[in-house]
Amino acid sequence: MHLLIIIGIILFAVIAPETVLQAFNPEQERTVLLLLIAIYLWTFSKIPAGAAGILLLLMIIILNLTDSVEDAMAGFLSSALYFILILSLLSGVIVKTNADKLISGKLLKLKNISPKKIILILPVLVSILPVLMPSAFARLKTVLPFVDSLNDAFALPEQSMFKKYAMYVVGFVNQNSTMIVYTGGGYPVLAAQLLNDYGVANLGWLEWFLIIAPPLWCALIITSIFSWYYLKFSYPSENEADFGDSARAVQNDYHEYQPTKTFWFVIITFGLMVSAWVFTDPERVPVLLPPMILLVLYSIPGISLITNDDIRAFNWENFLMIGAALSVGIIMDQNGTAQVIAEQLIRIIPENANTLVNIIIVTFTVFLFRMIFIVPTSAVIVIFPVMISYADMTGVPALVLAFIVIMMIGGTNILPIHSPTLYFTFKEGVLTKKDHYTMAVFSSFTFFIVSILAAYLYWVWWA
Repeated sequence: MHLLIIIGIILFAVIAPETVLQAFNPEQERTVLLLLIAIYLWTFSKIPAGAAGILLLLMIIILNLTDSVEDAMAGFLSSALYFILILSLLSGVIVKTNADKLISGKLLKLKNISPKKIILILPVLVSILPVLMPSAFARLKTVLPFVDSLNDAFALPEQSMFKKYAMYVVGFVNQNSTMIVYTGGGYPVLAAQLLNDYGVANLGWLEWFLIIAPPLWCALIITSIFSWYYLKFSYPSENEADFGDSARAVQNDYHEYQPTKTFWFVIITFGLMVSAWVFTDPERVPVLLPPMILLVLYSIPGISLITNDDIRAFNWENFLMIGAALSVGIIMDQNGTAQVIAEQLIRIIPENANTLVNIIIVTFTVFLFRMIFIVPTSAVIVIFPVMISYADMTGVPALVLAFIVIMMIGGTNILPIHSPTLYFTFKEGVLTKKDHYTMAVFSSFTFFIVSILAAYLYWVWWA
């Protein structure tokens, strides 16, 4: 299979310039080839993640896609990459101080608590958490230690059904729920700014919430129910072991863990970091600044909650892979490859189609376009102006098309590399490739259908 894929990529590189890539200049043709190689490395390749990241950087240089080696490393200058690094280190502090076990212990003391009740609560909690904690990756790193503690409290195995479903929630639900408010992270902030810049709408916090929350929650409810039953029927023995009567009793309620001064110090400082995200303007106080301050604070001698050993233990192979992936996205944006692909895709839309057909085709086009991008922010920057121009040609309200773009780009996450949140939950090894892609394809299909229905039946009333 790997040989066939590699031969296919080579044949594409030979044949495509005279066929499907006629509208692309030579540099853009090489960029498309790089994209195909990258997709292979992200999905099927057995090459270790860190080595695959280095290989991508090597291909950028060999294909002469940048003016210098430094430009090829541009992804490693992204603040998003260092946000991932710093939040990963900070999340380790929660475990060090047993904060996860102490808070889990309070939850486990609730009357008749069971794994199933926690599973019902978890998607709801993660769906509204973006209001308080903007970053999906920050939410992931905050929630994961509690999932591990709860799994241990019920004496469930490492690959338990409880943990499998929790990984789905902190991966998929967590990532998609980011869109619920435009203060919910970099992607919705950028999308709201594009709405304003292109004269589509200048929405307030509440207006944004009312427009996108109902269809978003509908999609999340459907995908959560599907994922639950998919895992239930895929792992019947684990399901019975985790959620049968014998698994309902708490085996370890962490009563032996008592709050210490260090615990309260960590809880208060984490609370201040979240408050800074909620109550400050990201233009004035960059999202990366509060966790940077916290990292330095925890490293001060005498506190020493973060040491050199913690930094050495970080998952650096993922750092290399995500940095290289960001470099690919930057190159596609800068040399115009993404824009040309968007223009080619838009040509499949017929001129005289009715409103519903236009909406369906636009939604499908955005879905295809999303597949070629690593991060949603890059995708929305390129596709947004193209779709707004299309609104002028067809008479479909610009606000409707804008929210199709926002919903589909934010809700379509099939490849693990499409989102750092998905990538890190995938790398936990709890969900298999089959599990991930089954739930990812269904989730993306659900967002496709919900976006069409919302555009045709709901968003038109806001236009």
